[in-house]
Amino acid sequence: MKKLLISLVMIAGVLAGCNNANKTDDSTSHNEGTSVEVKVDIQTPEKEEAGKDVDLVAHVTQGGKAVNDADEVKFEVWESGNRDNGQMLEGKLDKDGIYKATTKFDHDGVYYMYAHTTARGLHTMPKQKIVVGNPDMSKVKEDKDDGSMGMDMNDSSADDH
Repeated sequence: MKKLLISLVMIAGVLAGCNNANKTDDSTSHNEGTSVEVKVDIQTPEKEEAGKDVDLVAHVTQGGKAVNDADEVKFEVWESGNRDNGQMLEGKLDKDGIYKATTKFDHDGVYYMYAHTTARGLHTMPKQKIVVGNPDMSKVKEDKDDGSMGMDMNDSSADDH
């Protein structure tokens, strides 16, 4: 719950900062494409094996061109039903708009990942489900949070109580 609240505060701060930066920054080089959506394509496989290193990969583009200057790419990873014990991993630029971090899933299960990405004054956070090994699906709690910044964000946080 605390991590969700902290994430929301950070996102609100980034969004507030974006508005101020666009009003006061006269340079066009960094803000030139802000009306063009920053896209994040998660390239991590949806099926993995337990006990081996797994690359978390996000390809960041804007207007079809690689974004090599993202302010932040962080991978939030957690096991289904256990988001409070998730981890946040810093994505590092590999090449051509591809950001990577490495983790290891130590047991079979269903995991979720957000690729929190802030680039060129915009924030996006696509989500992906990762099935590790052969989990007992009858014991898996599906994650209902779709990452939207809509009104139902409050509803999903109420489910944590």
